Amino acid sequence: MKKPSPKIITISGFLIALNVILSRFITIPGIINFGGFPIIFAGIVFGPTVGGVVGALGDVVSFLMRPTGPFMPHFVLTSALTGIIPGILMKLLNAETDKIPFWKIFLSILIGQVTTSVLMVPYFRNILFGHPLIVTMTKAATKQAINIPFYSILIKGLVESLVKAKVIEKES
Repeated sequence: MKKPSPKIITISGFLIALNVILSRFITIPGIINFGGFPIIFAGIVFGPTVGGVVGALGDVVSFLMRPTGPFMPHFVLTSALTGIIPGILMKLLNAETDKIPFWKIFLSILIGQVTTSVLMVPYFRNILFGHPLIVTMTKAATKQAINIPFYSILIKGLVESLVKAKVIEKES
């Protein structure tokens, strides 16, 4: 892996801060939480390593800023995978940053969110806290039915705008 540029480090710091704000301060617990968006964006645009770092650091910083219970490393793993999985899938699908087809973005987010938010988080909540698995999975799936298309549309538009503004370089 090549060393990340100062621009990518700076944007990653912004995405971590955005994750903290969206997951801890601009949220209605159990109902609305868009904290995964910056993590997914990092994974899709900058790759799985940056997505994983943004996810893991965002989760740890969120916990330090506003703990909502005991620290559970299980959820740091799911946050990291929220950025890693879409990043890996974008590489496997040979998606170029300057012209990512919508279906590749949608599929990458779908697989990532089903794996982390619909399967892993409810499973961890079940084994750690005894929350009923089927109830938490159903609730998570319902939320993701809204989040996945929303995130896909937003990322598609943002990537196109950022490439035009030369914030994100075209791949050669």
